[in-house]
Amino acid sequence: MYTFNNTEIAFAWRTNRELRKAHFLFKTIAQPWLVSMGSVLLRIALAMRFPIAWIVKPTIFSHFVGGETLAQSLPTVDALAKYGVKSILDYSVEGKGTAKSQEDAYNEILSSIRNAAHNPNITFSVFKPTGLINVDILTKLSQGESLAPEELSQLNVFKERVRNLCSTSSKANTPILIDAEDSWYQIALDDVVRDMMLEFNKEKPYVYNTLQMYRTDRLDFLKKAYDDAVTNGFKLGIKFVRGAYMEKERERAKKMGYPSPIHPTKDDTDKAFNDGQEFAFSHLDTISIFCGTHNEKSVNKLCELMEKGGVSKDDSRITFSQLLGMSDNISFMLGHLGYNVTKYIPYGPVREVMPYLIRRAQENTSVKGQTSRELLLIEQELNRRKTKSKP
Repeated sequence: MYTFNNTEIAFAWRTNRELRKAHFLFKTIAQPWLVSMGSVLLRIALAMRFPIAWIVKPTIFSHFVGGETLAQSLPTVDALAKYGVKSILDYSVEGKGTAKSQEDAYNEILSSIRNAAHNPNITFSVFKPTGLINVDILTKLSQGESLAPEELSQLNVFKERVRNLCSTSSKANTPILIDAEDSWYQIALDDVVRDMMLEFNKEKPYVYNTLQMYRTDRLDFLKKAYDDAVTNGFKLGIKFVRGAYMEKERERAKKMGYPSPIHPTKDDTDKAFNDGQEFAFSHLDTISIFCGTHNEKSVNKLCELMEKGGVSKDDSRITFSQLLGMSDNISFMLGHLGYNVTKYIPYGPVREVMPYLIRRAQENTSVKGQTSRELLLIEQELNRRKTKSKP
């Protein structure tokens, strides 16, 4: 069982200046009232088109984001690779619902896939479906409602674009992760992803669906997906995450009068996450696992399953991943030990990735122990370096 507390390995790629800046950032994030007030002010500034890059770019942006463009993010990819940590470049611009924004997002994702094909340090591509189609269409489709002719036309464009992204990924020999969305329109997305798996995952998993394990139905969904894959002869690629929209999901369920789709406690979510990975591991001949978590216990559990099952650390069917700027103690230790590990590297124009950055700040504030853990490790490493530098 790994302890993930070797700060020399965790922060080998960070300079003293970068560590001090990270320390200040997490100290700030540790104050919920400050994060709440800052989030409101940033949203107001965005709405008023007020210049924010001067304060955001050298602080929270530089810590959690690779750059404003694909090219600007590549030095981070190279830096991580020196320590056995691979990368995923994620165009993290929120969907605006316009045809122009959807076309721009599609072309950017294509560029990202083609870039990955020529860079061995980028092991996956990724995209968020709602950047390519209006949510209302997915919602109607998930609820079994009929689509108007124009909506049907947009749906067909979406499906064709998704198919082209998956086809390009398979030709580039770079698997693609399709992010999960809100539960009330995930049904439509699950159907599209399943069709892509059926077409492109015959020999190996090029297409991965994402399961938010804080949902009460996802473990059953996983088991049915496995049966479907076995019956129809394709490989199942599954990215496991806990989930990112808990409050939003619960509020909507309460407002509309249906049972919450979210587990009532964190312990329930943790169990579902671990049970899902254990089920997938027991069917590794069909299911490939992408373990997306900052939870050390879940990482250790999967590592233990691999060791007991005689599965090599670099088995291509199992990948671990954490977000850039978070849990370096996990990522770099896994890389040091020889596991397949990747960092999610968001990129995009400063103003356009602000919703992502606000979520990261709020997540670090709300997830119990996350910020204090980051701070403790950074402080330990700064002290270690200070002591080492003394004559």
